[in-house]
Amino acid sequence: MPNPKRRHSQQRSAKRRTHYKAVASTLSTDITTGETHVRHRAHVSEGKLFYKGKVVTEKAPMKK
Repeated sequence: MPNPKRRHSQQRSAKRRTHYKAVASTLSTDITTGETHVRHRAHVSEGKLFYKGKVVTEKAPMKK
């Protein structure tokens, strides 16, 4: 397996990494509930799980 003959400089590594940056996630407003959520992810509103504006599951009442 090939290995580098000499150590790479810190500047060379930094040049390679300059294109990596944090990106803010895209938010959307749900048509049904009006809440802001991350796109393409299910979200909980008032004890119900919504995805694409439709109820996926409802939370069952807790037993005491």
